[in-house]
Amino acid sequence: MSQELSKICSDDTLICSTLAGWFKNATWAPWAASLITIILILVLAFALRKIAHRLITRIVNRAATGGSLTSRFRKGAATDGIDALLHERRKQRAETMGSVLKHVASIVILGTAVLTVLDRLTIPIAPLLTSVGILGVAIGFGAQELVKDFIAGMFMLLEDQYGVGDVIDAGAAVGTVEAVTLRITRLRDVDGRVWYVRNGTITRVGNESQGWSRAYLDVPVAYDADIAAVRTVLQQVAEDLWEDTELRESVIVEKPDVFGVEQLSDSRLVFRITVKTLPAKQAEVARELRLRVKSALDAAGIALVAAA
Repeated sequence: MSQELSKICSDDTLICSTLAGWFKNATWAPWAASLITIILILVLAFALRKIAHRLITRIVNRAATGGSLTSRFRKGAATDGIDALLHERRKQRAETMGSVLKHVASIVILGTAVLTVLDRLTIPIAPLLTSVGILGVAIGFGAQELVKDFIAGMFMLLEDQYGVGDVIDAGAAVGTVEAVTLRITRLRDVDGRVWYVRNGTITRVGNESQGWSRAYLDVPVAYDADIAAVRTVLQQVAEDLWEDTELRESVIVEKPDVFGVEQLSDSRLVFRITVKTLPAKQAEVARELRLRVKSALDAAGIALVAAA
């Protein structure tokens, strides 16, 4: 019986030594020692898995919360909209990465536990590891595109290239991001069409709503118009737009700029006004800007000139 026990308990562990001393003549002692060892291995594996998941969750929660970027835009004005958007993006990216890390931790810890249990049961694991290795190579060759998509998705999330709610140009499609996973990005274009773009096929991304956006308006006037008068009118429009608290505290993040003559031809002069806005708010601000410029030019008696 001691030979059987020593065969199952290949090393001189505390459990095997204790059972060997207590139950020298018991037929079930070797199996009890093996069973207790396996149970302890599994309990330890699940405990380590739970600890790893808690640690990852804590890191994810810390990564999901960050400081406000309000000071980059202006002081003394409410920027709840952009802060909420950035917080949501950080939260989504952190949760996705946390989910991946949890799956990896579970596979590593539980896989190691299973192999240890098989070894304790004197089941040869070398052929199993060889088979798994061959299977992994075969799957790797057959799923190269899938692996490529996952790797691209990982780097996309880590680098925060875009997030849900962003308007992006992904090459294959242009639209608003509705969902982001490690494998695909779902977009909805202006026609309402939904596009599913594999992350591995995206070679470049143009993000129109990350951090801030810019609205601009070109104002064409007659060639013989008074440049100083036009600049004065446009400057007043910019001042009024900035002083409008409803816009300043909701969509505009910096004082509008009035440039000089942007274009010059034999028939017209083109002035430009630019406004820095919250992400994806440039169209709304541009519409308001057009209305105000039209009203101000009409009141000043300055006519717009159509493009040649």
